[in-house]
Amino acid sequence: MKERLVTPGYCFIIAANFLQFFGFWLLIPVLPFYLQETFKAGSTTIGLVLSCYTIAALGIRPFSGYLLDTFARKPLYLLAYFIFTAMFGGYLLAGTLTLFILFRVLHGLSFGMVTVGGNTIVIDIMPSSRRGEGLGYYGLANNTAMSIGPMTGLFLHDAGASYTLIFGCSFCACLVGLLCAWSVKTPYKPAVKRPPLSLDRFILLKGIPAGISLLLLSIPYGMTTNYVAMYARQIGLQAPTGFFFTFMAIGMAVSRLFSGRLVDKGKTTQLIRFGLYIVVVSFFLLSGCIHVIQWSQTACAVIFFGIALLLGIGFGIMFPAYNTMFVNLAPNSQRGTATSTYLTSWDVGIGIGMLTGGYIAEVSTFDKAYFFGACLTILSMLYFNLKVTPHFHKNKLR
Repeated sequence: MKERLVTPGYCFIIAANFLQFFGFWLLIPVLPFYLQETFKAGSTTIGLVLSCYTIAALGIRPFSGYLLDTFARKPLYLLAYFIFTAMFGGYLLAGTLTLFILFRVLHGLSFGMVTVGGNTIVIDIMPSSRRGEGLGYYGLANNTAMSIGPMTGLFLHDAGASYTLIFGCSFCACLVGLLCAWSVKTPYKPAVKRPPLSLDRFILLKGIPAGISLLLLSIPYGMTTNYVAMYARQIGLQAPTGFFFTFMAIGMAVSRLFSGRLVDKGKTTQLIRFGLYIVVVSFFLLSGCIHVIQWSQTACAVIFFGIALLLGIGFGIMFPAYNTMFVNLAPNSQRGTATSTYLTSWDVGIGIGMLTGGYIAEVSTFDKAYFFGACLTILSMLYFNLKVTPHFHKNKLR
């Protein structure tokens, strides 16, 4: 008999995760316009400001894994969630770009802790035999938020809503999410002897090869989530770009319904490999949209949204598989470290993607940035096939 997956605690943590990411994603496509209109920032400056968030999250993630493995997880998770929520109000108080950057850094620090905490707690409260499936549904909350959030933010912006209203929507969503997080009942975690400080308490050393592969993938992903609306405007695409995120999330939602179960059946590396093939093709197509639109506006719109769907399917297949790969390379006492290494690898690439995407667009055009990103996905695919797969099968613990 299958162990029960859906419990009140699992539902609350999924709701908390959804509302947190809804608030996060609602601002993602709007912030470049906010910085441009409010502070008159250029593309390079926008990339630097946006990447502060990811750099801060990256800086705290290894330490958050150590803290979550050593101390009670729920109090740390709730504290980080509270700070994360409060920072949406902080943005509205930022009268200068310097102050905005300071709040952005604080927001990134709290995000780094709250995401590791949520990911670790959901692993704690679900049966290990259904971990891949459970992580798939947990990630589906992110994907749903990614569908509704950016679309809502762009529609509000295009409809002339004030930035106060847009930031307020994010704040309210996360406030409700904080209440859901408070309601999660976590299993008792007895006091443990604090492990001595060493590199493997902050980074899962056996997860480094998988982390490199994931990092290379997240660079073009970071470019896409932050600049795809500006790319569409640059090439003259007359289409509601908010739907790009909707189609991307639909693809992720569909793939998550079966990918988690296949992970539980031991198909981890096969799923990642299949997802990589889809993502490689998608990013090359995205960089080519600038040429397609010169031929047909309609054809370009169809391809543009089709790419979003394919990207969603590809990443939706890979996310639970990569997450499970890191967890299966670590002992139970290092679940937090495994999760933080997984998310740190992702964040490094996202930060690089924000910086390089903005820089390449400033000196050239966004299509060149996406072509560069597409080349990186090929490197990721080759490295995964030649290095990561044999390393995982040799070192996995379960």
